[in-house]
Amino acid sequence: MQSIIETLSVPVREGVDVIVVGGGIAGVAAAVAARRNGASVLLLEKQALLGGLATGGLISWYEPLCDGKGEQLMFGLPEELLRLAIRYGDDSLPSIWKKQKAQIDKRLVSKQINDPIGGRYATLFSPTMFQLALDELLEREQIQIRLDILAVRPMMDKLRCTGVCCESISGREFYPAKVVVDATGDADMLYRAGAPCEEGRNYFSMVAHLNDTSAKPRAIKLRRWDSCGSDLSGNGHPANKPTVAGTTNEEVTAFLLDGRKALLDKLRNDDRTQRDVVSLPSMPQFRTIRHLCGAATLRESDCCVRHEDSIALVCDFERPGDWYEIPWGCLFNDKFGNMLAAGRMVSAQDWGWEVTRVIPVCAATGEAAGTAAALMAQHDVSACELCVNELKQKLTEQGVRLHFAKKERERILP
Repeated sequence: MQSIIETLSVPVREGVDVIVVGGGIAGVAAAVAARRNGASVLLLEKQALLGGLATGGLISWYEPLCDGKGEQLMFGLPEELLRLAIRYGDDSLPSIWKKQKAQIDKRLVSKQINDPIGGRYATLFSPTMFQLALDELLEREQIQIRLDILAVRPMMDKLRCTGVCCESISGREFYPAKVVVDATGDADMLYRAGAPCEEGRNYFSMVAHLNDTSAKPRAIKLRRWDSCGSDLSGNGHPANKPTVAGTTNEEVTAFLLDGRKALLDKLRNDDRTQRDVVSLPSMPQFRTIRHLCGAATLRESDCCVRHEDSIALVCDFERPGDWYEIPWGCLFNDKFGNMLAAGRMVSAQDWGWEVTRVIPVCAATGEAAGTAAALMAQHDVSACELCVNELKQKLTEQGVRLHFAKKERERILP
């Protein structure tokens, strides 16, 4: 491929302690956590709306915060954001979880994830109302936001990131920062900084929201998902279509256009008076694109394994009873000390990657990354140099549960 060399004069904007690149759930959680821990924060989002796949991507299912046996495992920002998602819109929260901090009658717990009484601590939500609530949250927390802006590349001084170059209607600008949290979903900043990353493979799939106009039940039931292509395991993936990584513009474009074509083909012969397509996704619904190869890697073999440097205890959204403790090293590569990963692109493999990519776990790694970023900026240290003991203490004070056994919850590294 031919290339050109550009020489540009780029204006430098006011610097901050922490830049978060990506305004999905992980990025929002990182920005809020960093701000609450005293850092000045700038959040950069390439879309016009916040929330990422949960909102613009129409994946409006907030996966479980409990283990499927009536025990809540996830607190802190994962729970705060679930409650925010349904503050102004309808929900499908099972009745045993309606009231926060209520004593759960485990006799009512159901094996059915969506049981209206004893299902898991999870819910459907309105993506549009969640978008508005996220705006309100970030305004209240006094977080600087730039929307419709593309973070082009990190500026590196050897292996240290000094800030992020962006493109928008204002042209190219440089935003300095002490710490950068990459919450892009595809490790754009870390990859372009030179950090080792690994690509995923995605089956063909697309979710739209349809409105059943033949009856008038509650709004959350009126809106339904309509899926084209495969399920999580690849069932339904077209035999002649290769899986894609989603790391080139050509792949992204084809994925979006093919998905919309498949939906129209599916619906074109329906009775048009009995349904309406409410929303189409405004972003590609890839499950796994590219993730960091970090100082530690979460794997399926880590299921129900204790990690002394855990920064979050998380649920398995599909396998009731299973849980994971995410090691601190999953959020950074030790050669790129002032850059952190949050969300579906933390260092994880096989089923561990599936576990870390869903909404509540993105919120959990976002909260951990934002808290760590604030501490790193405050102490002027790299991720490797940060005291894990201090990070765990901060997270515990924020209500985060770090370990599975209750009696060990407050234990801190020596």
